[in-house]
Amino acid sequence: MNATDYATVAVAVIAIITAFAGAVRWLVKHYLAELKPNGGSSMRDSVNANSERLVRLETRVDKIYDILCESKGK
Repeated sequence: MNATDYATVAVAVIAIITAFAGAVRWLVKHYLAELKPNGGSSMRDSVNANSERLVRLETRVDKIYDILCESKGK
C-alpha cells in the first residue's frame, strides 16, 4: 500500500468515528432534554404531576383511614 491508500483509510476511519460521536452526542442531548421540565410534555413534567397526584391520594387515604378508625371506636 502506498501513502494515498493509508490516507484514504485514515480519512474513512476518522469519518466513521466522527459520525458515531455525533450520533451519541445527539442522543444524549435529546435524552437529557426529556429530563428537564418544559411546561407539560417532558418526562420530568409527567413525574412531577404524578408525584402531586400521589400526595393527594395519600392524603385522601389517610382521611378514609381516620374515618374508619373513628367508626370502629364507637
